[in-house]
Amino acid sequence: MKPTVGITMGDAAGIGPEIILKAFRTGDLYQLCRPLVLGSADTMEYYKKLFGIEVAINAANDPSEAEYKDGRLDILDLGLVDVANLKVGVVDPGPGKAAVVYTQEAGRLAMSGTIDAIVSAPLNKESMRQAGYHFEGQTQILAELTASRRYGMILLLGEVRVMMLTTHCSLREACDAVTKEKVLSMIELAHESLQTFGIAKPRIAVAGLNPHAGEGGLFGTEEVEGSIPAIKAAAAEGIDAVGPVPADVVFVKARDGQYDLVLAMFHDQANIAAKLLGFGQVVTVLAGLPIIRTSVGHGTAFDIAGEGIADEKNFVKSIEAAAELARMKKERD
Repeated sequence: MKPTVGITMGDAAGIGPEIILKAFRTGDLYQLCRPLVLGSADTMEYYKKLFGIEVAINAANDPSEAEYKDGRLDILDLGLVDVANLKVGVVDPGPGKAAVVYTQEAGRLAMSGTIDAIVSAPLNKESMRQAGYHFEGQTQILAELTASRRYGMILLLGEVRVMMLTTHCSLREACDAVTKEKVLSMIELAHESLQTFGIAKPRIAVAGLNPHAGEGGLFGTEEVEGSIPAIKAAAAEGIDAVGPVPADVVFVKARDGQYDLVLAMFHDQANIAAKLLGFGQVVTVLAGLPIIRTSVGHGTAFDIAGEGIADEKNFVKSIEAAAELARMKKERD
Protein backbone atom coordinates (compact mmCIF):
# COMPACT_ATOMS: atom_id res chain seq x y z
CA MET A 1 0.00 0.00 0.00
CA LYS A 2 1.17 3.51 -0.76
CA PRO A 3 2.28 5.46 2.34
CA THR A 4 -0.19 7.88 3.90
CA VAL A 5 1.35 11.34 4.09
CA GLY A 6 -0.11 13.95 6.44
CA ILE A 7 0.30 17.45 5.05
CA THR A 8 -0.06 20.36 7.46
CA MET A 9 -1.65 23.44 5.91
CA GLY A 10 0.63 25.91 7.69
CA ASP A 11 -0.35 29.53 8.26
CA ALA A 12 -3.62 30.29 6.47
CA ALA A 13 -2.42 33.82 5.68
CA GLY A 14 0.65 32.55 3.83
CA ILE A 15 1.31 30.53 0.71
CA GLY A 16 0.79 27.10 2.32
CA PRO A 17 -2.75 26.48 1.02
CA GLU A 18 -1.77 27.71 -2.44
CA ILE A 19 1.23 25.41 -2.87
CA ILE A 20 -0.74 22.44 -1.53
CA LEU A 21 -3.51 22.98 -4.08
CA LYS A 22 -1.03 23.48 -6.90
CA ALA A 23 0.90 20.36 -5.92
CA PHE A 24 -2.21 18.21 -6.31
CA ARG A 25 -3.81 19.77 -9.38
CA THR A 26 -2.22 16.96 -11.41
CA GLY A 27 -2.34 13.26 -10.56
CA ASP A 28 1.40 12.63 -10.27
CA LEU A 29 1.69 12.68 -6.47
CA TYR A 30 -1.29 10.37 -6.02
CA GLN A 31 0.86 7.65 -7.55
CA LEU A 32 3.38 8.02 -4.72
CA CYS A 33 1.25 8.45 -1.63
CA ARG A 34 -2.17 8.85 -0.04
CA PRO A 35 -2.30 12.53 0.94
CA LEU A 36 -4.24 13.80 3.96
CA VAL A 37 -4.17 17.56 4.54
CA LEU A 38 -4.55 18.69 8.15
CA GLY A 39 -6.06 22.15 8.22
CA SER A 40 -9.17 24.15 7.45
CA ALA A 41 -11.45 22.97 4.64
CA ASP A 42 -13.01 26.44 4.41
CA THR A 43 -9.56 27.97 3.93
CA MET A 44 -8.67 25.50 1.21
CA GLU A 45 -11.98 26.20 -0.55
CA TYR A 46 -11.31 29.95 -0.28
CA TYR A 47 -7.94 29.66 -2.01
CA LYS A 48 -9.24 27.16 -4.52
CA LYS A 49 -11.84 29.70 -5.68
CA LEU A 50 -9.45 32.66 -5.42
CA PHE A 51 -6.95 31.08 -7.79
CA GLY A 52 -9.33 28.99 -9.89
CA ILE A 53 -7.47 25.76 -9.11
CA GLU A 54 -9.42 22.70 -10.18
CA VAL A 55 -8.90 20.29 -7.28
CA ALA A 56 -11.78 18.29 -5.81
CA ILE A 57 -11.88 18.53 -2.01
CA ASN A 58 -13.28 16.05 0.49
CA ALA A 59 -13.72 17.52 3.99
CA ALA A 60 -13.31 14.81 6.64
CA ASN A 61 -13.93 15.04 10.37
CA ASP A 62 -11.80 11.97 11.09
CA PRO A 63 -8.94 10.27 9.26
CA SER A 64 -11.18 7.23 8.75
CA GLU A 65 -13.39 9.38 6.48
CA ALA A 66 -10.56 10.02 4.01
CA GLU A 67 -11.24 8.51 0.60
CA TYR A 68 -7.75 8.63 -0.94
CA LYS A 69 -9.03 8.79 -4.48
CA ASP A 70 -6.90 10.10 -7.32
CA GLY A 71 -7.80 13.68 -8.13
CA ARG A 72 -9.63 14.20 -4.82
CA LEU A 73 -7.80 15.89 -1.95
CA ASP A 74 -8.83 14.80 1.55
CA ILE A 75 -8.82 17.57 4.18
CA LEU A 76 -8.94 16.57 7.84
CA ASP A 77 -11.00 19.59 8.81
CA LEU A 78 -9.65 20.94 12.09
CA GLY A 79 -11.09 24.40 11.42
CA LEU A 80 -9.69 27.15 13.68
CA VAL A 81 -9.48 29.75 10.88
CA ASP A 82 -12.00 32.59 10.61
CA VAL A 83 -12.01 32.69 6.83
CA ALA A 84 -14.48 35.59 6.66
CA ASN A 85 -11.94 37.80 8.47
CA LEU A 86 -8.76 36.24 7.07
CA LYS A 87 -6.10 38.86 6.30
CA VAL A 88 -3.89 37.34 3.64
CA GLY A 89 -0.21 38.20 4.01
CA VAL A 90 -0.63 39.70 7.48
CA VAL A 91 0.76 38.55 10.83
CA ASP A 92 -2.20 37.32 12.88
CA PRO A 93 -2.26 35.16 16.04
CA GLY A 94 -5.40 33.34 14.82
CA PRO A 95 -3.78 31.54 11.88
CA GLY A 96 -0.60 31.33 13.97
CA LYS A 97 -2.36 29.23 16.60
CA ALA A 98 -4.10 27.11 13.98
CA ALA A 99 -0.79 26.25 12.30
CA VAL A 100 0.64 25.01 15.61
CA VAL A 101 -2.44 22.86 16.27
CA TYR A 102 -2.22 21.32 12.78
CA THR A 103 1.41 20.39 13.40
CA GLN A 104 0.65 18.91 16.82
CA GLU A 105 -2.21 16.82 15.44
CA ALA A 106 -0.02 15.58 12.59
CA GLY A 107 2.58 14.53 15.15
CA ARG A 108 -0.02 12.60 17.13
CA LEU A 109 -1.29 10.83 14.01
CA ALA A 110 2.27 9.93 13.02
CA MET A 111 3.05 8.58 16.49
CA SER A 112 -0.08 6.42 16.41
CA GLY A 113 0.74 5.08 12.95
CA THR A 114 -2.36 6.59 11.35
CA ILE A 115 -0.08 8.42 8.91
CA ASP A 116 3.35 7.30 7.75
CA ALA A 117 5.01 10.69 7.32
CA ILE A 118 4.43 14.43 7.73
CA VAL A 119 5.05 17.18 5.20
CA SER A 120 4.87 20.69 6.67
CA ALA A 121 3.74 23.77 4.82
CA PRO A 122 5.33 26.82 6.47
CA LEU A 123 4.03 28.57 9.56
CA ASN A 124 4.85 32.16 10.47
CA LYS A 125 6.97 32.42 13.61
CA GLU A 126 5.78 35.90 14.51
CA SER A 127 2.12 34.89 14.21
CA MET A 128 2.82 31.78 16.27
CA ARG A 129 4.48 33.80 19.02
CA GLN A 130 1.69 36.36 19.07
CA ALA A 131 -0.61 33.38 19.72
CA GLY A 132 1.40 32.60 22.85
CA TYR A 133 3.72 29.87 21.59
CA HIS A 134 7.48 30.23 21.96
CA PHE A 135 8.82 27.41 19.86
CA GLU A 136 11.66 28.13 17.46
CA GLY A 137 9.61 26.46 14.76
CA GLN A 138 7.79 23.27 13.79
CA THR A 139 10.89 21.17 14.56
CA GLN A 140 10.63 22.07 18.24
CA ILE A 141 6.85 21.51 18.28
CA LEU A 142 7.34 17.94 17.10
CA ALA A 143 10.39 17.37 19.32
CA GLU A 144 8.36 18.33 22.39
CA LEU A 145 5.43 16.18 21.29
CA THR A 146 7.65 13.13 20.82
CA ALA A 147 9.82 13.85 23.90
CA SER A 148 12.92 13.87 21.68
CA ARG A 149 16.08 15.38 23.17
CA ARG A 150 18.54 15.00 20.30
CA TYR A 151 17.32 16.16 16.91
CA GLY A 152 18.36 18.24 13.95
CA MET A 153 17.51 19.26 10.39
CA ILE A 154 19.07 17.82 7.27
CA LEU A 155 18.85 19.92 4.11
CA LEU A 156 18.60 17.89 0.91
CA LEU A 157 20.21 19.68 -2.04
CA GLY A 158 20.13 17.02 -4.70
CA GLU A 159 23.04 14.72 -3.83
CA VAL A 160 24.40 17.17 -1.23
CA ARG A 161 23.15 16.95 2.35
CA VAL A 162 23.74 19.55 5.03
CA MET A 163 22.94 19.36 8.75
CA MET A 164 22.99 22.35 11.10
CA LEU A 165 24.72 22.26 14.45
CA THR A 166 22.56 25.22 15.51
CA THR A 167 19.46 26.74 13.95
CA HIS A 168 17.53 29.82 15.05
CA CYS A 169 19.83 31.53 17.52
CA SER A 170 22.26 34.43 17.57
CA LEU A 171 25.72 34.04 16.08
CA ARG A 172 27.16 34.49 19.57
CA GLU A 173 25.09 31.55 20.83
CA ALA A 174 26.12 29.49 17.80
CA CYS A 175 29.79 30.06 18.58
CA ASP A 176 29.25 28.99 22.18
CA ALA A 177 27.55 25.78 20.97
CA VAL A 178 30.70 24.49 19.26
CA THR A 179 31.62 22.13 22.09
CA LYS A 180 32.95 18.59 21.94
CA GLU A 181 29.71 17.20 23.35
CA LYS A 182 27.41 19.09 20.98
CA VAL A 183 29.47 18.45 17.84
CA LEU A 184 29.91 14.76 18.64
CA SER A 185 26.20 14.35 19.31
CA MET A 186 25.33 15.85 15.93
CA ILE A 187 27.94 13.78 14.10
CA GLU A 188 26.43 10.66 15.65
CA LEU A 189 22.92 11.80 14.71
CA ALA A 190 24.02 12.51 11.13
CA HIS A 191 25.64 9.08 10.89
CA GLU A 192 22.53 7.29 12.17
CA SER A 193 20.21 9.32 9.93
CA LEU A 194 22.19 8.70 6.76
CA GLN A 195 22.12 4.99 7.44
CA THR A 196 18.31 5.17 7.42
CA PHE A 197 18.69 6.80 3.99
CA GLY A 198 20.41 3.61 2.85
CA ILE A 199 24.02 4.87 3.10
CA ALA A 200 25.84 2.11 4.98
CA LYS A 201 29.08 4.01 5.68
CA PRO A 202 28.37 7.75 5.55
CA ARG A 203 31.22 10.20 4.96
CA ILE A 204 30.68 13.25 7.15
CA ALA A 205 32.60 16.53 6.94
CA VAL A 206 32.51 18.99 9.83
CA ALA A 207 32.65 22.58 8.60
CA GLY A 208 34.95 25.08 10.23
CA LEU A 209 33.42 27.92 12.20
CA ASN A 210 36.28 30.41 11.89
CA PRO A 211 38.29 31.53 8.84
CA HIS A 212 40.57 28.70 7.66
CA ALA A 213 38.89 26.49 10.30
CA GLY A 214 40.66 28.47 13.00
CA GLU A 215 44.19 27.96 11.66
CA GLY A 216 45.21 25.86 14.65
CA GLY A 217 43.80 28.34 17.15
CA LEU A 218 45.14 31.53 15.59
CA PHE A 219 41.67 32.69 14.51
CA GLY A 220 39.56 31.29 17.31
CA THR A 221 39.69 28.27 19.57
CA GLU A 222 36.30 26.69 18.86
CA GLU A 223 37.78 24.14 16.47
CA VAL A 224 40.66 23.21 18.76
CA GLU A 225 38.50 22.92 21.86
CA GLY A 226 35.26 21.62 20.31
CA SER A 227 35.24 20.28 16.76
CA ILE A 228 38.58 18.46 16.65
CA PRO A 229 38.06 16.48 19.89
CA ALA A 230 34.56 15.60 18.69
CA ILE A 231 35.82 14.35 15.32
CA LYS A 232 38.46 12.22 17.04
CA ALA A 233 35.85 10.76 19.39
CA ALA A 234 33.57 9.99 16.44
CA ALA A 235 36.42 8.25 14.62
CA ALA A 236 36.99 6.12 17.74
CA GLU A 237 33.35 5.01 17.39
CA GLY A 238 33.97 3.93 13.82
CA ILE A 239 32.30 6.94 12.21
CA ASP A 240 33.91 8.34 9.05
CA ALA A 241 34.09 12.00 10.10
CA VAL A 242 36.70 14.48 8.90
CA GLY A 243 37.56 18.10 9.49
CA PRO A 244 37.10 20.73 10.45
CA VAL A 245 37.12 21.65 6.76
CA PRO A 246 37.19 25.39 5.99
CA ALA A 247 33.67 26.55 5.19
CA ASP A 248 34.73 28.21 1.94
CA VAL A 249 35.62 24.83 0.39
CA VAL A 250 33.65 22.16 2.26
CA PHE A 251 30.41 22.58 0.31
CA VAL A 252 32.21 22.52 -3.03
CA LYS A 253 33.90 19.27 -2.02
CA ALA A 254 30.53 17.83 -1.01
CA ARG A 255 29.07 18.88 -4.35
CA ASP A 256 31.91 17.04 -6.05
CA GLY A 257 31.09 13.85 -4.17
CA GLN A 258 33.75 13.75 -1.45
CA TYR A 259 31.24 13.74 1.43
CA ASP A 260 27.72 12.43 2.01
CA LEU A 261 26.90 15.20 4.49
CA VAL A 262 28.34 18.45 5.77
CA LEU A 263 27.74 19.44 9.39
CA ALA A 264 27.46 23.23 9.24
CA MET A 265 28.06 25.25 12.38
CA PHE A 266 25.21 27.76 12.12
CA HIS A 267 22.01 28.63 10.28
CA ASP A 268 23.26 30.97 7.58
CA GLN A 269 26.40 28.94 6.88
CA ALA A 270 24.12 26.06 5.90
CA ASN A 271 21.46 28.09 4.16
CA ILE A 272 23.77 30.17 1.99
CA ALA A 273 25.13 26.89 0.63
CA ALA A 274 21.58 25.57 0.30
CA LYS A 275 20.38 28.52 -1.74
CA LEU A 276 23.38 28.27 -4.06
CA LEU A 277 23.63 24.50 -4.43
CA GLY A 278 19.92 23.78 -4.26
CA PHE A 279 18.95 26.52 -6.72
CA GLY A 280 15.94 27.28 -4.52
CA GLN A 281 14.81 23.64 -4.42
CA VAL A 282 15.60 22.76 -0.80
CA VAL A 283 13.90 20.04 1.22
CA THR A 284 14.47 19.68 4.94
CA VAL A 285 14.24 16.35 6.76
CA LEU A 286 13.88 16.19 10.51
CA ALA A 287 16.44 13.83 12.05
CA GLY A 288 16.37 12.24 15.48
CA LEU A 289 12.60 11.91 15.92
CA PRO A 290 10.64 8.63 15.83
CA ILE A 291 8.55 9.99 12.94
CA ILE A 292 9.27 11.05 9.37
CA ARG A 293 8.85 14.72 8.62
CA THR A 294 9.93 16.85 5.67
CA SER A 295 9.30 20.49 4.88
CA VAL A 296 9.99 23.17 2.33
CA GLY A 297 13.10 25.32 2.48
CA HIS A 298 11.15 28.58 2.53
CA GLY A 299 8.72 30.49 4.73
CA THR A 300 5.16 31.76 4.49
CA ALA A 301 6.13 34.41 1.90
CA PHE A 302 3.60 36.98 3.12
CA ASP A 303 4.90 39.39 0.49
CA ILE A 304 3.39 37.31 -2.33
CA ALA A 305 0.57 35.52 -0.48
CA GLY A 306 -2.76 35.82 -2.23
CA GLU A 307 -1.23 36.72 -5.59
CA GLY A 308 -1.29 33.22 -7.03
CA ILE A 309 2.39 33.26 -8.04
CA ALA A 310 3.88 30.95 -5.39
CA ASP A 311 5.97 28.12 -6.86
CA GLU A 312 4.99 24.67 -5.61
CA LYS A 313 8.03 22.77 -6.95
CA ASN A 314 9.85 22.82 -3.60
CA PHE A 315 6.74 21.50 -1.89
CA VAL A 316 6.33 18.71 -4.45
CA LYS A 317 9.91 17.61 -3.75
CA SER A 318 9.15 17.59 -0.01
CA ILE A 319 6.20 15.25 -0.59
CA GLU A 320 8.27 13.01 -2.85
CA ALA A 321 11.02 12.81 -0.21
CA ALA A 322 8.54 11.98 2.57
CA ALA A 323 6.89 9.27 0.49
CA GLU A 324 10.27 7.72 -0.35
CA LEU A 325 11.47 7.77 3.26
CA ALA A 326 8.19 6.20 4.39
CA ARG A 327 8.51 3.51 1.73
CA MET A 328 12.06 2.72 2.87
CA LYS A 329 10.94 2.54 6.48
CA LYS A 330 8.14 0.10 5.60
CA GLU A 331 10.68 -2.11 3.82
CA ARG A 332 13.01 -2.05 6.85
CA ASP A 333 10.18 -2.86 9.23
